[in-house]
Amino acid sequence: MKKESANIRVGISVGDLNGIGCEVILKTFEDSRMLELCTPIIFASNKTITQQKNDLGMDITFNGVDQAAHAIDGKINVVNVWKETPNIQYGVSTPEAGKYAIRSLKAAVKALKDEEIDLLVTAPINKKNIQSDEFNFPGHTDYLARELGGESLMFMVTDTLKVGLLTDHVAVKDVVSNINRKLIREKIEIIEKSLKMDFAIRRPRIAMLGINPHSGDDGVIGKEDDEVLRPVIREMADKGRLIFGPYAADSFFGSDTYKQFDAILAAYHDQGLIPFKTLSFGMGVNFTAGLSRVRTSPDHGTAYEIAGKGKADAGSFKEAVFKGIEIYRNRMEYEEISRNPLKRQKVKAT
Repeated sequence: MKKESANIRVGISVGDLNGIGCEVILKTFEDSRMLELCTPIIFASNKTITQQKNDLGMDITFNGVDQAAHAIDGKINVVNVWKETPNIQYGVSTPEAGKYAIRSLKAAVKALKDEEIDLLVTAPINKKNIQSDEFNFPGHTDYLARELGGESLMFMVTDTLKVGLLTDHVAVKDVVSNINRKLIREKIEIIEKSLKMDFAIRRPRIAMLGINPHSGDDGVIGKEDDEVLRPVIREMADKGRLIFGPYAADSFFGSDTYKQFDAILAAYHDQGLIPFKTLSFGMGVNFTAGLSRVRTSPDHGTAYEIAGKGKADAGSFKEAVFKGIEIYRNRMEYEEISRNPLKRQKVKAT
């Protein structure tokens, strides 16, 4: 991972044009101080961004470029991915909006792979209208795992709370059949490595939530916790990992037990995201751990109900930018330490 530009180059996919994606992006960089922190590069078109800012009554100037490599520091840059003018219908899910969301995403990911941008922040998409013969993924995470390599993990993070998912976009009825010892080992290892590499935590403590109510109550409400989770936790703990659990999910957050750990691994989507969003909605960040590149996203969706009305709160998107930059810097430092630990120790000693 190399860094040549003075500023960190943050690539941004616009998400669903009928949602609040463009609004939270423009509100984030309306503050000129953000341009001292990074160089934003939005993958859309001059016409689309102009229409969005005019509809929202925002006075923002930007620099249009034909590719990310030509972006200028100190300015909001827009890569012209398309020349035509999409039909924007705020608050409505349309196939056209899904098509342009994917065009933006694909262009941004290509720039990320080509090292024209340093990290990627994705605005929200609609998981239904993005589906096509060319794009058949339940969301960003699975697509990015294929394109960027690595074993991905949906990791919801703030400075004080980090929740990873053992299974993410899986129907509740299929959760148990998707959980096995191999998967548990892999996800724990991804979380542990990410905490060290991306968040600079040397000896991370990780809690595992139970699959069944009350972690199965000694097999009375299901045997998966005793037969699948506990053996892996015991095995990894015996190897020196600080892995604990399984904990009954219903009382884990309400009792503040979560504050004793650096991260929590939830068994399924709502088990982890309901408490996470309750405790930190609007300030949380969706980070895809385990990939070769850094990708973050806000913790909310397209919010069709307020799209085009100027009511969207850009807090979570701004946090996604901040967190992406922080992770990128931590990862660069981790790689430097890994390459030459003696050199780094000498520098710190002085």
